[in-house]
Amino acid sequence: MSTDYLVRLEQGRERRPSEQVLDALARALDLDVDAIEHLHELARPRVRRRPVNRVDHVSPSLLQLLGAWDKNPAFIIDRWMDVLATNAMADALYAGLDLRDNLIRLTFLNPEAKIFYSDWEKTAYFKVANLHASAGSDPDDPFLPDLVEEVSLQSEEFRRLWERHDVRPKGHEFKRFHIHGIGDLELNCETFAVNSAPGQQLIILQAEPGSPAEHSLGLLSARRP
Repeated sequence: MSTDYLVRLEQGRERRPSEQVLDALARALDLDVDAIEHLHELARPRVRRRPVNRVDHVSPSLLQLLGAWDKNPAFIIDRWMDVLATNAMADALYAGLDLRDNLIRLTFLNPEAKIFYSDWEKTAYFKVANLHASAGSDPDDPFLPDLVEEVSLQSEEFRRLWERHDVRPKGHEFKRFHIHGIGDLELNCETFAVNSAPGQQLIILQAEPGSPAEHSLGLLSARRP
């Protein structure tokens, strides 16, 4: 692979790299599986059949399911990390936090987030990497650049992480929160794609049975609206 070809790729003048070229780049950059998939998505973007619309409603059946979980925080987000729906336990968990209607704005633009997220650096890294993974599925998304520009202008930390281009789709994670009057709370976080509403994801937080976190969730339950 010549230097001139690499320059054309970098400048966007070469739009159709072969699978062999993509695999060679992935090996040279020592990319992991998620980053390799992201690279191929960027090189082979899906054909858009209709304009992207922001769907801010959640189906009645999914809302009913959220309400049925009375012991675990659960909520629905979209690909831009807007919070579309929450249950009472999620409302109690995020109570009093400004900008909680979007997880990127909350993480980077609310100073209290660095206390609320006990592992703020880890949380910030993964949220940006999650957003990059979402962006790769539709490079022509007309809404994502507005969010990135808005937060970049106000947060140097976001700008630095975004420019790394790290990619991590949402999956299983351990999340640590600090709740005023309760203390630290470590929860398992599971993410599920909502097949009936592409781009929406169901997030469920739960404690290990018999753990201090399970007791803390009981205390949090008493704060539910």
